[in-house]
Amino acid sequence: MLTNLIFIILFMLGFYALIMKTNLIKNVIGLNLMEAAVFFWVISFSDIGGEVSIHKFGETMGKFNDPVPQALTLTGIVIGASTAALLLTLIIELNKFSGTIDRDQIEGLND
Repeated sequence: MLTNLIFIILFMLGFYALIMKTNLIKNVIGLNLMEAAVFFWVISFSDIGGEVSIHKFGETMGKFNDPVPQALTLTGIVIGASTAALLLTLIIELNKFSGTIDRDQIEGLND
């Protein structure tokens, strides 16, 4: 129950930053916060309190944690870091072109 509450708080904080802030860097931070909240939820949801899934040959195990959500989360972290780096690079280039990183001022450049 506590993990779901933490997930909701982190996700909504990132969603607030993504929707309400006009600074593009703060939007990227909000997106990363939402991503971290989802990773936290996946890891906490898959933890059943069992043993590590590595065991000796021929040994039987009762309860063990599934390593697949952990592997998927690690892959998602790498993809998220790459996406954040790409977005920040695009923001730097946009700042060189327009002189601002404010979303409202950039939308007015089409006029």
